[in-house]
Amino acid sequence: MNVHVNGNCIGCGLCVNMCGAVFLMTEEGVAAAKDTIYPDQEGFVQEAAESCPVSAIEIDA
Repeated sequence: MNVHVNGNCIGCGLCVNMCGAVFLMTEEGVAAAKDTIYPDQEGFVQEAAESCPVSAIEIDA
C-alpha cells in the first residue's frame, strides 16, 4: 500500500489523530504520510482516508 497526502490538505489533523503511526504534521502545517505502511495499519489508513474532510489522502494498493 502506498499512501500520499495531496495538496488539498487543510491541516485539520484528523488523520494524525486517527492513525499517528502513519500520518504526521509537517512544519508547513499540513499532513504527510510515512513511507512504510505495515499490513496491520492498512485498515486505519483506509478509515483515515474515508474520514478526511477534503479527500486529501490518496491510496494506491
